[in-house]
Amino acid sequence: MLNTAATAYFLRVTFPAWHGKHYVTLAELLVRLGSFGLDLMWHVEFDEIVDPRCVEMEKRSADAGMNTLTLLSLTTPFLQLIDAEARGFAGDGLLVVLTEVDSSSWDVRAVDERVLSELRHHYPGAEDL
Repeated sequence: MLNTAATAYFLRVTFPAWHGKHYVTLAELLVRLGSFGLDLMWHVEFDEIVDPRCVEMEKRSADAGMNTLTLLSLTTPFLQLIDAEARGFAGDGLLVVLTEVDSSSWDVRAVDERVLSELRHHYPGAEDL
């Protein structure tokens, strides 16, 4: 997983992965990124492989990574993750990190406040870190 010291310039928010019986999936977060995330290239890592799609995501993450639409196609339908991290790049620049912690919360780091504002708006209980 990513070294937190390397992301000190990022803005951060955390929120529960469960809202009642609804689990916030990686696919849902990708959609919430909107146009900010559309052109990113993604690298995904898992501490625990919970589905064959996780293996495919790691395979496609090698080298240059995969585009947002490819990642989105691999995360639907419903895919609950355990300890996973998706890092979104534009060129060599890391712009967003989505970390799923033990199927219980999401920690989102982004260089753009608008991304975090969108997440705070949609997910009650979101807290700045």
